[in-house]
Amino acid sequence: MQTDFNLQTHLDEIYSHFPEATHQPIIGITANFTGEDATLRDRYYMQVVKAGGTPIIIPPINDKDAIINTLEHIDGLLLSGGGDYNPLWAGEEPMPHLRGINSNRDLPELLITQLAFNRQIPILGICRGIQTLAITLGGHVTQHIQEKKAEPVAKSGRGSRSNNKDASATTPSPLLKHSQEADRNEPSHSVNIVEGSILHKIYGCEKIFVNSFHHQAVDKTGDRFTVTATSPDGVIEAMESSEHKPILGVQWHPEWLEEEGLRLFTWLIEQANNFHVATRLHKRILTLDTHCDTPMFFSQDIHFDHRDSRILVDLHKMTEGQQDATIMVAYLPQPKLGETFSSKVPFKVDGPLAYANLIFDKIESIVKQNSQFVSLARTAADLYEDKRKGRKSIMFGIENGLALQHDLQNIKHFAQRGVVYITLCHNGDNDICDSAKGCDTNNGLSQFGEKVIKEMNNCGIMVDLSHANEKSFYDAIEVSKMPIVCSHSSCRALCDHPRNLTDDQLWALASHGGVAHITLYSGFLRSSGEASIMDAIAHLEHAIEVMGIDHVGLGTDFDGDGGVRGIANSSELLNFTLHLLRRKYSERDIQKIWGGNWLRVMTKIQNAKRT
Repeated sequence: MQTDFNLQTHLDEIYSHFPEATHQPIIGITANFTGEDATLRDRYYMQVVKAGGTPIIIPPINDKDAIINTLEHIDGLLLSGGGDYNPLWAGEEPMPHLRGINSNRDLPELLITQLAFNRQIPILGICRGIQTLAITLGGHVTQHIQEKKAEPVAKSGRGSRSNNKDASATTPSPLLKHSQEADRNEPSHSVNIVEGSILHKIYGCEKIFVNSFHHQAVDKTGDRFTVTATSPDGVIEAMESSEHKPILGVQWHPEWLEEEGLRLFTWLIEQANNFHVATRLHKRILTLDTHCDTPMFFSQDIHFDHRDSRILVDLHKMTEGQQDATIMVAYLPQPKLGETFSSKVPFKVDGPLAYANLIFDKIESIVKQNSQFVSLARTAADLYEDKRKGRKSIMFGIENGLALQHDLQNIKHFAQRGVVYITLCHNGDNDICDSAKGCDTNNGLSQFGEKVIKEMNNCGIMVDLSHANEKSFYDAIEVSKMPIVCSHSSCRALCDHPRNLTDDQLWALASHGGVAHITLYSGFLRSSGEASIMDAIAHLEHAIEVMGIDHVGLGTDFDGDGGVRGIANSSELLNFTLHLLRRKYSERDIQKIWGGNWLRVMTKIQNAKRT
């Protein structure tokens, strides 16, 4: 309670410290709406303050500009409790037990949750908040908890850590009373916590006691979440992101549970602080993805200025993921024996050279239509100038030297068009070299291939050996006077695939001043099962161990079958930085990983060109 009513005393207390305040993560809290008032119980914002954050209340407004501007200024999102959702949002009709719905809250919270999710903003959902997460992101909420027979699981009685298709995840038990009449700070039942989950790390045990004031619950989390706590009757009490993102939902009310509840708010503040550091870091450094295949979709009349669901890289996703630049390649499929090139591509053109030029023409057209937001870049200086002016950058690359049409003059042509690298081959041998998926047609690098590499050196174009087999790789390193790159390759020591690089190859690449950029194709990250962002980081760290921090980076292969759980498109690239920060990488090292190493090599090669 306030006891000193002398304003100057309180001002003196503030001014007694050095004037530069330590940043406290800003947590947006969604407000309830009653009558004509936006309301919020004080326990929410008091717990945020106690955990070290700065709370702001977000009123239920569905204005898109207001929501986007709000998200630009918060570091974390707290979805508060409240009434039922209108079941029409789930395509359902109301059940008899449905209680009060609130049309003022539903759409604003669904919108802000989806947009915060797209921006990798940490989220904690409480009671209605966990249901908001489920409804927004592919799960399902039951309108009223019904008596049902629970399905038995493992003898441990712990909650399921699978993608939990239903709420029957613990040993059978009669339905508990979940809508309590006790004081809100009174624990009313226990929950079982899954070992290894975020909750388990927060509480350090497999069972805690919580309060419970609800008659609805999540019964299907969808693919983006996994169950991490259940009550003894099998009702889902908590879920977390299955994509290694800082998103957590609980069905109880931790804001009333004092020190026990504070642990969840402390977790949110920690994640929000990490997000704040990452977003500020992205404002200072340049973020470059060295390989994407988005031009493969140009025949489908994609909309690069929209958030187009058909592609993984567009202006909206790049903005959400705080990505500055990407190298878009003209991908040329390698015809098999008896096939023609024209039968392999969606546009009618007169050969590979014309096709590559058509792709670059289309990129240039897209850039011209969106020149306020995106620009073509040829050099590192161009990239940094675009970033200074608030524009995204696109660079040109070629995937498969087939585009040269066996004519060295075309190397100079592509250099003049602004191509920064040529991947010598793709999935099949060509007239330059043998592929990792080829038939040893040339016994490595061909005589023409030697001339190609020398002319690429002369013209300032990087030689990219992703897709080349080992013989071609070592032949190229011996011939090239400039460092070699692998724009999208991973580590064979972790996944035994011929497209991946052995430790000896990684070492040879680094010894000659080159770089290897980890790619996000699941089959190159794991020999079996679905790959995730954690697999990509494992490959990155293995490459760092072999090559050193000065020779690594990221080449996603987005829209060329690249993209894994947790880093599935450009909007999720910030999640990569969040994980690097959690693993205590310095700003300097992250800057190197995010394109600094690549630009060092590219600049060296461009500066050494002779023609």
